Amino acid sequence: MLLHVLSLGRVSYAEALGIQRRVIAARKQELIGDTLLLLEHPPVITLGRNASRANILVSDEWLASRGVEVHEVNRGGDVTYHGPGQLVGYPIVDLRGEWPGKRGPHLGPVDFVRLLEEALIRTCADFGVMAKRIPKCTGVWTLGGDDKSHISESRPFDGLRASCGAPRNIVEKKLAAIGVHVSQAVTSHGFALNVTTDLGDFDWIVPCGIKDHGVTSLKLEADARREPTMDRAIHATARNFGRVFQRQMLWCDSIEQLFAPSGSRI
Repeated sequence: MLLHVLSLGRVSYAEALGIQRRVIAARKQELIGDTLLLLEHPPVITLGRNASRANILVSDEWLASRGVEVHEVNRGGDVTYHGPGQLVGYPIVDLRGEWPGKRGPHLGPVDFVRLLEEALIRTCADFGVMAKRIPKCTGVWTLGGDDKSHISESRPFDGLRASCGAPRNIVEKKLAAIGVHVSQAVTSHGFALNVTTDLGDFDWIVPCGIKDHGVTSLKLEADARREPTMDRAIHATARNFGRVFQRQMLWCDSIEQLFAPSGSRI
């Protein structure tokens, strides 16, 4: 079974919505197969179905003066930011297909999101970044908990070191946001993975409405020997989607090739 992959480069949010609608309509009519769109956006803020406008911390006028668009969309989740250096993925798939973990006539939306998280966790691992889920906080996060790595095992733990070198509680940071929409069993929207994103732009919002966790990127977290680039992130993500969703990934060079009759794609 195939999953088509189309890398679009940097595309405005409005143009990407138009492409999504076209692909969704074709998938519902079974004119094309399941498809993963991979792209970047210019700076844009989006609000999902559950978003609070209060989670945008700057005025519309301030954003407009910097060319930053704001879009209200039908995906799940709260407010998020997209921008250069962030890999955005829009999987447009029919959940009635044969998918891992499917227990009824279609794969449940929550199970679909868990698979998205798994593919992204594996992608992070390809760059030496250990990542995880957090219960009730959709997305992909860095590891947290007590960090004891800075305490030397060769010296006893004494009172002095208890005051200035005690284990520190490390708060998880978000690497990837996820928000999807399902209509007639066909998915849209998807994920945003921070690869080399300028994290200062997240100061404009309360990401996903979560105030007690920050954001980070593969660039900041990656193993020095596995420098992340957008091209590497695209190929790692596609590879891990294939493994997790149990699909052969078929690359398309253009939207026209995606919509070409199947016999002419080879």
